[in-house]
Amino acid sequence: MADKTIMLVCAAGMSTSLLVSKMQKAAAAQGLDAEIFAVSASEADANLAKKKIDVLMLGPQVKYMKKQFEDKVAGTDTKMDVINMQDYGMMNGEKVLKTALTLMGE
Repeated sequence: MADKTIMLVCAAGMSTSLLVSKMQKAAAAQGLDAEIFAVSASEADANLAKKKIDVLMLGPQVKYMKKQFEDKVAGTDTKMDVINMQDYGMMNGEKVLKTALTLMGE
């Protein structure tokens, strides 16, 4: 099992897959043991229920759901934020990973 688990949530779970692979490469380059994956907003609840998610990051296209997800992770150790729109648009996996690590206090 990975040391860190980062879940990205987007509308369909597909547009974020390129960002996930770039984040995985950045994590590997830093020697981090991290499970990074993307799901659709509708699949997020099931993953929150069955896994310990360290960081949940919303894609800019679903940032309107931020309050719902804040309520879902309230009272847990899961940190969450919305992915910076510019970093998302540029598919800057290194920067998004850095944001996730900062949320975890790394």
